[in-house]
Amino acid sequence: MPKVRDLMTRRVECIGADETLEVAARRLRDLDVGALPVLAPDGDLAGMLTDRDIVIRGIAEGSDARSERVGAIAARPPVTIDPEATIENAIALMEGRRVRRLPVIQEGRLVGILAQADVARYYATYRVGELIAFISQ
Repeated sequence: MPKVRDLMTRRVECIGADETLEVAARRLRDLDVGALPVLAPDGDLAGMLTDRDIVIRGIAEGSDARSERVGAIAARPPVTIDPEATIENAIALMEGRRVRRLPVIQEGRLVGILAQADVARYYATYRVGELIAFISQ
């Protein structure tokens, strides 16, 4: 069974905690992603920001997207996982904490992100391979 490190995305786009919600929304749009890890000024992971956070915890609460800072609404502390964890552990953590993405932390640093889509792609490929092997018998 694969480990988180086998399925995670290694090039992770992030946003600074001091950026505005407007900048964050544009970055999410431009990257075509639904979430970004939030970094503190020292480079440590400070939280996770989703497009839903911007709408529900920001705009709907009356925040001005041009002045409200990402750090004020980002989910903290972020739910993280180790790259050596199994995919089963990652799935259980996602289900238990109701998150779709897990920042992957090794020795205190962000080294990747594991999304539900990464897990789904693996299982889709795995099942297709299993089916082909069965048919080929």
